[in-house]
Amino acid sequence: MTATDRRAVPGNDPAGTAKNDTVAGVVRQWRAVHPDLDTGPMEIIGRINRCAALLQQAEDAPLRRAGLSRAEFDLLGALRRTGHELTPGELARETFSSGAAVTKRLKQLTERGLVERRGDTRDRRVAHVRLTDAGRDLVDGILPEQLAYETAALSGLDTPDRGHLAALLGDLLVQLEGRLVAPRG
Repeated sequence: MTATDRRAVPGNDPAGTAKNDTVAGVVRQWRAVHPDLDTGPMEIIGRINRCAALLQQAEDAPLRRAGLSRAEFDLLGALRRTGHELTPGELARETFSSGAAVTKRLKQLTERGLVERRGDTRDRRVAHVRLTDAGRDLVDGILPEQLAYETAALSGLDTPDRGHLAALLGDLLVQLEGRLVAPRG
């Protein structure tokens, strides 16, 4: 039996091999109060939420040193990886942010000289945003450090486990995006 085989399956841990993490304690408490309820979803979603919160705190360290929030870095990264100007609406979609949040972040990034906005020649209501040279240099300089930090955060998982986890989370994301994204009309 491999280490992976011995891992607890959420909601089904007859061997008592479950991790003693924060969520496990919460689940034990709920089972004591409501032993008839299936806490399996809580074991998955609770752990995803807890991991997300801890990773957010940890992974933002390189960004904080650069004077950026994660949301600001996401905007800069969207402009860098797409390789062309984007409108604020396109940036909102790329970064899963509200239009108001994007507008606020763009104002701050413009003041810092990391992005430039220009009006559309045909429609004055439309703005186009692009990285400045300083913005591009900042993203290119911090991205390797950010990825190294994220790699260190995942160092407790071996490579096959990382691939398996990435695939499972990808499956979940596709399912949730298809289910939760309402068609526009």
